Amino acid sequence: MKVALIGATGFVGAALLKELLDRGHEVTAIARHIEKLPANEHLHPKKGDVMDPAQVAELVKGHDAVISAYNPGWSNPDIGTDIPKGMLAIEQGVERSGVRRFIVIGGAGSLEINGVQLVDSPQFPAEYKVAASAVRDYLNVIRKNTVLDWTFFSPAILMNHDTAGVRRGHYRTGLDNPVFDEKGQSVLSVEDLALAVVDELEQPRHIRQRFTAAY
Repeated sequence: MKVALIGATGFVGAALLKELLDRGHEVTAIARHIEKLPANEHLHPKKGDVMDPAQVAELVKGHDAVISAYNPGWSNPDIGTDIPKGMLAIEQGVERSGVRRFIVIGGAGSLEINGVQLVDSPQFPAEYKVAASAVRDYLNVIRKNTVLDWTFFSPAILMNHDTAGVRRGHYRTGLDNPVFDEKGQSVLSVEDLALAVVDELEQPRHIRQRFTAAY
C-alpha cells in the first residue's frame, strides 16, 4: 500500500515506519526532522507543518491510507493545546485530501476500568495528565467523524522505552477496556504496537472504532 506516516521519527512513529517498510509498503514519512529518517528506496521523506490542514492535505493526497503518530513532544510546555490543535488539523487535512483510511495513535488514558477512564483515576501519573486529557478529548471529537474510515488505537497501559526491543509477534485486542495478562498487567512493546497497527491497516477490523492491544 501507499501509506503516509505522520510523526515518523518519534518513538512510536519509528517503530511503525520499520514495520511498514519490512512488510513492503511504500511510505511517505512526514516529520519535523526528516534528516533523522533512514535511507530506504521505499521511503519518501517530506517535511511539513501538520498544524496547517491545507499542507496536510497536499502531503497525504493520493495515498491509500494515513497513519498519524503525531506527538508535539513531552517537554513541550504547550502540549495540552498543541495535541488537540495538531490532531484536529491532521484529521481535517486528511478529509480534504480525499484519503478515507485514517489511523490515529492515541493514548491509554481514555481506556476504562469499571466505567472510569484511567486519566480520571487517582493513580494516573500527574505529569502525563494534561496530555492524556487532551488526547481523550480528541477521541471524543473523531468519534463524530462520519466521512473518514478512521481507527483510534490506544496503546497498552505500560508501553514505554523499557519494553522496547522485544517483538513477540502476537497480541490480544480489546475495545474500551485495557487488556491484562495473567500477571494483571497491561503491557505491549512498541514493536508489537506497530505490528497491531499495521495488521489493522492491512486487515481492517475496527472501522470507526477505538481499539487497544496488549499481551
